[in-house]
Amino acid sequence: MNTPLPTLYLSHGSPMIAIEDSPAARFLDRLGPVIERTFGRPRAALVVSPHSSTRQPFVLAGARHEAIHDFGGFPAALYEQRYDVAGDPALARQASRLLTEASIAAPAVEADGLDHGIWTVMKRAWPGAEVPVVPLTLVPTASPAQQWAVGAALAPLAAEGVLVIGSGAMTHNLHRFFGLRGQTEGTAPDVAAFQGWVRDRAAARDWPALFDYRRQAPSAAQQHPTDEHWLPFYVAAGAGGDTAGVRIHDSVDAGVLAMDGYAFGPQAERLNQALQAA
Repeated sequence: MNTPLPTLYLSHGSPMIAIEDSPAARFLDRLGPVIERTFGRPRAALVVSPHSSTRQPFVLAGARHEAIHDFGGFPAALYEQRYDVAGDPALARQASRLLTEASIAAPAVEADGLDHGIWTVMKRAWPGAEVPVVPLTLVPTASPAQQWAVGAALAPLAAEGVLVIGSGAMTHNLHRFFGLRGQTEGTAPDVAAFQGWVRDRAAARDWPALFDYRRQAPSAAQQHPTDEHWLPFYVAAGAGGDTAGVRIHDSVDAGVLAMDGYAFGPQAERLNQALQAA
């Protein structure tokens, strides 16, 4: 690749995104092909998800990964989904070194498996498992600024053809989502306000405000009763460097579950334009 890849924050929302049709699912279906046409096929994807949380970050160095069905109460068709994909042990060790050099202890461990925050987005974007995957665990107690530092340490990977992805959800109040599903038309005003605040602050590179989102963003606690699905945003942003965040997708499920996607880095707008043209 002649240019660094953009880094991405992608909303997976519910694991049903793996099998349901929705604007966010169709966006992910387009994303992989557009990335390949615009930049070439990524060497690998390094993905952090809220569903693999640990007290310190670990990089999974397994040679192969399979989908983990880490959820309950969903239709049988969802449990029949598989995603068998290559890992990249050498990349896992490289990521571990980069983090260690940034004073972030993150051992590479001989472990495998993809939680649903990883395999659902990868299966939609690359259904043939063409891109190897390296999972990075999330430390949910780390602050947004600390998550940014994790991403910043991994920034050199983007120039080496590695797609750094934070998988989560733009808003993630599941009690509200399941209570309103099928009953809400349009987007709830407070959800739209939160989406707009993030869009504007990211475009302005106002990282101090974004780090302090819990106090400054409108109705932040309503959108994220707990913030583990939001924290991967900062890993992706940090890996993109001190550049504006570009919203590359926005949609809302059931009026309350925002499914926005963001790109970061010097090539973020190029990806956005390619997606709009696709």
